Order: sequence, then C-alpha cells, then structure tokens
Amino acid sequence: MSMIESPSSAAIVPDSRIRIVLVEDHTILRDGLKALIEMEPDFTVVGEFGAVDQCLAAIDDLLPDLVLTDLELPERSGIELLARLTHLVPKARKLVLTAHSGEEHVRAALHAGADGYVLKDADRDELILAIRTVSAGQQFLCEAVANKVLCSYLSGGASRRVAATAQSITGREREVLTRIALGESNKIIARSLALSVKTIEKHRSNLMRKLNLHNAAAITLFAVRNGLTGDPESAVQFDAALQRNASVS
Repeated sequence: MSMIESPSSAAIVPDSRIRIVLVEDHTILRDGLKALIEMEPDFTVVGEFGAVDQCLAAIDDLLPDLVLTDLELPERSGIELLARLTHLVPKARKLVLTAHSGEEHVRAALHAGADGYVLKDADRDELILAIRTVSAGQQFLCEAVANKVLCSYLSGGASRRVAATAQSITGREREVLTRIALGESNKIIARSLALSVKTIEKHRSNLMRKLNLHNAAAITLFAVRNGLTGDPESAVQFDAALQRNASVS
C-alpha cells in the first residue's frame, strides 16, 4: 500500500538562490536592476534601499549573500556603507555599481571592503557575470577599472611623492582629513572638534591645496594609503562614538 506524504510532513527544500540587497537612491534604476537581476532563476532580491542608514537598519534580518551598492548616496557615502557591512555582515560579498571610474573611487572602495567594481555603463551580461563571480568568493573588476588600477600600480612613484607632502600638514589638519575620509560632513566635524564650520572649510581647503587633492573621494584614498583611517571596524567604532557625542551636544 503506497502512502502519500502530506504537505505538512514533507521535507522543506532550502532556498538556494543567491540573496541580494540593492542600495541605489534612484528608484527607477533600482526597480530596473531588480527586474534584471531576478530574470536569473538563482537570484533573488531580498531588500531594496535608497540610503545607507535604511540598509544598515535592516541588514541583520536580511542575511544577504551579496550587497550591490552605488557609491554616491544621500547623507552617507557608499564607502562608509562598505566599511560598516564588513563589520556587520562579514560573510556578505560586496559589489559596487557606480558611474565613478576615477582611480581614487576604485581604490577607496576596494580598501573599504568591496569585492567587485562595475561601472553603470556595463551591459546586462557583465553585471550578471560580476554578481556570479563575486558571489563565488572571487574578485571582479570591469575592464576599464582594471586598467586604471594597473596604471596606478605602475606609476606608484607619484603616490610616494604625495605621501612625502603629507609631512607638511598640521596635527589639526590631519584630524580633519581623517574625519573627512570617514565620511563625516563639515558640520559634524565642526561639532565634534568644537570649531566653526568656516574653520573646517578652511582646513579642508588647505588640505586639498597642500596634497593636490580635488574631492572627498581623493581625500579618502589618500587617508587609506597613509594609514589614517584604520581598519573598517575601527571606522565603525569611531563613527558610533561620533554619533553619541552629537546626541549629547
């Protein structure tokens, strides 16, 4: 006599799909990415966010295998998100999808914990390949980005010259530089150091002039190269302390 197993007693087959979280502040693009990704039967989008804080608030419950994030996000940067994710969900892989192809952006993302880097002009096949490669535990750099990293490595003498210039910055400028590299705004830095915003802006201007840096991403790269930011966990702890101080003042 045959027996038919009831649904309640049947073995539950675990979901083996790759769990992906999207962090992109443009809703239309985010919706398009989700639709594109879920065309793959072994991919599933388990979370969609438009800002860093939204993602961080939910990440523990989502258990993602991979986080796909832009770098330019409101309030806080994707660089900070990468560093925090490395601490909060160390097993999750991290893939950057951005319009920024500058060497300083690439270096900053990789040092913050990115496992892959793809530009937004990539086609669907390249993005899917990047997701699969990174999810498999490997690194992925799109061709244009890989060429920039290689060229930068071959011209390492320029980096050493910039590092030597760092000796000319003051102690206060060094502190401001570190906080900028950790993603803090001029207002937050001013509050933490008990200085005016105009004073912080002046320090920032002096730093860019002395070090020949032109934006926050370049400052982040310089700070990472010269050991001013510490590891990702230190950055997270530093920011937590900063928020506590801000709430007290």
